[in-house]
Amino acid sequence: MNRKRSLVRRTAVVAASGVAALVLAACGGSGDDTGAAGHGGHQATDAASSAPASQGQHNAADVSFAKGMIPHHRQAVEMADLAPDRARSAEVKKLAAEIEKAQAPEIEKLSGWLTSWGETVPAEGAMEHSMHGGGMEGMMSAEEMTALENASGEAFDTSFMEMMIRHHEGAVEMAKTEQSDGAHAPARKMAADIIASQSAEIEQMKKLLGEK
Repeated sequence: MNRKRSLVRRTAVVAASGVAALVLAACGGSGDDTGAAGHGGHQATDAASSAPASQGQHNAADVSFAKGMIPHHRQAVEMADLAPDRARSAEVKKLAAEIEKAQAPEIEKLSGWLTSWGETVPAEGAMEHSMHGGGMEGMMSAEEMTALENASGEAFDTSFMEMMIRHHEGAVEMAKTEQSDGAHAPARKMAADIIASQSAEIEQMKKLLGEK
């Protein structure tokens, strides 16, 4: 029994030394070759391990973008909600419907990202706080929102477009910041979409205002 055990132990030692010799042989050779191969190997491993992480990674700029864009979008949707009953122009009504259709799902997406990052989603009333003191780019004051609610017909159309142009310009600036500073790929893509769609809507509104 003892002889059998010692034989197994000796075989294991021999096998282990054989593996060690193979590893040494692989690591030996000319320094240049293995250095390149070894380094290449590390790079490949690093790239493979960091690929999934980079898709999910985010930074402070992404958080700021989401936390800022949620109340910003909410106000745009609130403004758009006023159009069906107050606007006179069919173009303004159509534009308002498109703004709501585009921005409401983005609010959901931005909220989902914040939740997945362990961040708090801005409360519904957060918008009012950020408006005082001109906090966020292009946001309307409570007084401006009230004036828009009280307007109708052509006066509403003009006010709505003038205010929405400013509002969109603010969103475009926030989106440009996200594109330059953000790390989260989906957030950067949304920023690109916001810049494209809202810049086009700004041009459309300027054209409609010019025709008045």
